[in-house]
Amino acid sequence: MTATRHYLDYNATTPVRPEVINAVARAMATIGNSSSVHAEGRNARAIVEEGREKLRALVNGPVNGVILTGGGTEAIHYALNGTVRNGSVKHIFVSAIEHAAVPANAAETGVPVETIPVTASGVADLDWLKDRLRDWSAPRDGGFLVCLMFANNETGVLQPVAEAADIAHEKGGLIFVDAAQAVGKVPVNFMMSGADLMAVTAHKFGGPIGVGALIAGPNLPLHPVMRGGGHEQNRRAGTHNVPAIAGLGVACELAPSSIEKGPKIAAMRDRMQDAAERAGAVIWGKGEARLPGTLSMSALGFSSQTQLMAMDLAGIAISSGSACSSGKTKPSHVLAAMGAGEELATCGIRVSVGWNSTDEDADAFCREWPAAYSRVKARAQEKGAA
Repeated sequence: MTATRHYLDYNATTPVRPEVINAVARAMATIGNSSSVHAEGRNARAIVEEGREKLRALVNGPVNGVILTGGGTEAIHYALNGTVRNGSVKHIFVSAIEHAAVPANAAETGVPVETIPVTASGVADLDWLKDRLRDWSAPRDGGFLVCLMFANNETGVLQPVAEAADIAHEKGGLIFVDAAQAVGKVPVNFMMSGADLMAVTAHKFGGPIGVGALIAGPNLPLHPVMRGGGHEQNRRAGTHNVPAIAGLGVACELAPSSIEKGPKIAAMRDRMQDAAERAGAVIWGKGEARLPGTLSMSALGFSSQTQLMAMDLAGIAISSGSACSSGKTKPSHVLAAMGAGEELATCGIRVSVGWNSTDEDADAFCREWPAAYSRVKARAQEKGAA
């Protein structure tokens, strides 16, 4: 293994910013429960509210609309179960490329769930959704929820959230947007997106693991799935993780600087993409608007797991898809939904860079991955000739 490591797995989790680490350490030294009324408790509460406001400002969320959670998956769970349990949602539509947490939680709600197909380039098929809802009547058929992520976690393809929101709202439905991969990487504006609910998690843009939020529209009723004390205006019980929330706030404060680096990050992505294409890789979502730092690709005959091991030995960290399911051997459901055959889907990897990536990181991939694929193809030719 080489001495120098190159981390190219930002979509799994980003390196925590030094300023965030310092803020978390300072908050950990603060005494007091944020729900206590004494001076120590008020100090802790001030840290919580500062973090909440910084997130609200970053995504242009509504006042009192930021419900702090333990991360993105909890926010997803709350959005789906909270709207079903209060009776406002009787049917859920989930895009075929959502993070696994969305269909899994949708299935647990007990209401019918339908899958919205996607195009070969990885964009939700809104013509299908419009046709499916053409004769929908909310008074007769009940309320519904459309689940469409802001940006896909594997391909980076940006989704037509505002258009989907218009379709849903016209028929009396709601839309939930998983923005975990987008916030801090591209501009995200809750109010302009048309979203009724939006999930955010800090560790995808330089914040700490274990803290996130569900952004909810004004006056949107939600059943409090987490019960206990009266935290979060009786919407999510549990003592606030003050240090993590402090880190979330600082990450939000610094996020615009990462967004400004978008062109530079995209240039690194494109350089790696060009090198991979020249070596024979298939690029997923290439023709669509994508997150600047996300590259999804497949290489025939070079299995995902073999690629991960080869790159790890070369000192490069990449992923075979969502980090939450990368230990599984089945093909990516995202690539399958885009029409990839099993042969290509089982050879897919994700390379992702971000706020702290360097040209040296991209250079390492441009050097090591084509060389590794060349060795695989040479061995295959030798076997064929034998």
